[in-house]
Amino acid sequence: MTEYLVPRAEGDVQYVQLLTPEGYRVEHPDYAFDGGEDEAGTIRGFYRDMVLTRRIDTESTALQRHGELGIWAQLLGQEAAQIGSGRALRPQDYVFPTYREHGVAYCRGLDPLRLLGLFRGVDQGAWDPHVNNFANYTIVIGAQTLHATGYAMGVQRDGAVGTGDADRDTAVVAYFGDGASSQGDVNESFIFAASYNAPVVFFCQNNQWAISEPIERQSRIPLYQRARGFGFPGVRVDGNDVLAVHAVTQAALQYAREGNGPTLVEAYTYRMGAHTTTDDPTRYRLTDEVEYWKLRDPIARVKVYLTRNGLADHDFFEDVEREAEELGARLRDGCRALPDPSPLSIFDQVYAEQTPELEAQRDEFAAYLDSFEGAH
Repeated sequence: MTEYLVPRAEGDVQYVQLLTPEGYRVEHPDYAFDGGEDEAGTIRGFYRDMVLTRRIDTESTALQRHGELGIWAQLLGQEAAQIGSGRALRPQDYVFPTYREHGVAYCRGLDPLRLLGLFRGVDQGAWDPHVNNFANYTIVIGAQTLHATGYAMGVQRDGAVGTGDADRDTAVVAYFGDGASSQGDVNESFIFAASYNAPVVFFCQNNQWAISEPIERQSRIPLYQRARGFGFPGVRVDGNDVLAVHAVTQAALQYAREGNGPTLVEAYTYRMGAHTTTDDPTRYRLTDEVEYWKLRDPIARVKVYLTRNGLADHDFFEDVEREAEELGARLRDGCRALPDPSPLSIFDQVYAEQTPELEAQRDEFAAYLDSFEGAH
């Protein structure tokens, strides 16, 4: 596959790109952005999505710093990778996220306050995965790729692949990071997906740092090339280019829905913030590197494109900023208002039906809690 040569901080990287960091559209021989009848409106929608997603992220980071959240996994700089792929999904497609896919959750219609409940510790991720076809966050690194592959194999057996029915044929997406690519679970899921031709898209957000380990120490070849060894296609896309991410993900999803099997998409992006709020990235990476990638901000390049081509005016950008402010205020107030759970609620979601053993444990714990009543 022919790809554009694009510079990076160290060396050169090849990937699919449709919108340059300077905000210019470019062509690619294999991928084209399809924005529908109102392409400008679609791109304005992407811009709004990314701005609101960034506000969710920055507001949640601030809430953690104020002691309102136990921890927060930042996505700063990865908005295009998440919005571009999230908006390529159809309603029947199913998503298996890590703990950082806040933008994808937003695309699937999940209220961000549900995310904050998990990181505040008042629940364990209390959304119903089947309402939005968005599974619970996975903390165990790479485990969700196995879940996604198994679900995709089930989709096959349900006859929801390759029928030609656009409202039925289903693809499954497994999100993971470059660090997870070193996990056995991820490689095992590649084997099963290839062996059974499962309709799953493995979407790797390569933000170049597995906490403090750079990508150069994790792989001697570009990550997307690993797919070839397992027998299915791989493609690397500019993860800071929302148009290219959308086009590449859309193609991979359709490839899966038609019954052609898995694809590995490597979205080459950059984590501009910390791995989580417990991390200090200044201890292992240079400021110059961060500054280099700030010039490739995924939101800024779309804003430049819209402005230069007269596709959005000052009022549009003001409206988006106003909406972001309102969202931030709602998250601040809503987070602090989240109710603390009953200690006994931990027993409620263990099994679909209560077992005698679990009921006995619950009663024992309830008696233990009651023993503190009236204590000084």
